[in-house]
Amino acid sequence: MSMVNPGFNARGAWAIYVRELMRAMRTAFQSLVAPVLTTSLYFIVFGSAIGSRMQAVGGVDYGAFIVPGLLLLTLLSESTSNASFGIYMPRFTGTIYELLSAPVGVVETLVGFVGAAATKSLILAGIILLTATFFVDYHIAHPILAIGYIMLVASAFSLFGFILGIWADNFEKLGIIPVLILTPLTFLGGTFYSISMLPEPWRSLALVNPIVYLVNGLRWTFYGSSDVNIWISFGLTMGFLLICTLVISFIFRTGWRLRT
Repeated sequence: MSMVNPGFNARGAWAIYVRELMRAMRTAFQSLVAPVLTTSLYFIVFGSAIGSRMQAVGGVDYGAFIVPGLLLLTLLSESTSNASFGIYMPRFTGTIYELLSAPVGVVETLVGFVGAAATKSLILAGIILLTATFFVDYHIAHPILAIGYIMLVASAFSLFGFILGIWADNFEKLGIIPVLILTPLTFLGGTFYSISMLPEPWRSLALVNPIVYLVNGLRWTFYGSSDVNIWISFGLTMGFLLICTLVISFIFRTGWRLRT
């Protein structure tokens, strides 16, 4: 891949972006329908069946309280999986060398792959929020901040997924991090409860989980309340995005797992 690129190759970035987006559309059931069905089951079980028997959490009906957590659960999983699979397949099939020899740089590549993964996640987020209206009555106190935060999280974890796709050398490794680390941390990160409901020492231990801050950051944009300082939530998300960007820059600069 050309590391010295005189100007931004918009056509190259757009070509990668459209190809990756169309790949998701060809697997619409797996990419869009399946996550929505799964989230709908969560709403039915937790929001309707269990939620009707629970008290309001922080003045918010339980069914509405879990909406940001469920949205983030899907957002993290899909952003990571879409981006990792998108870059892994060219490495697996050997077509990565066509990309490396093309007149596109690091920025164009990230705009194409990561942009497409983030876009798919944002489309899915919109569908999930629309689906939630059929099960619970929720509101968004800060809609502009909510959109911005969702875009920030989708971009950060799409970058993270891109790194995983380069790191993985088989399909098993491709799913290790999302399945064995991200999903459990999200379930333990206050998706279905407020960490203020936990007794000590579990409440203090929960604060070690970085997903707690992401869930509460998004929940604050919905209802204006949070278990943690929202500035820490925003700062951690921005910091994670920056770290992923630096790691990807190092990967392209050294060619680690790209040229072997």
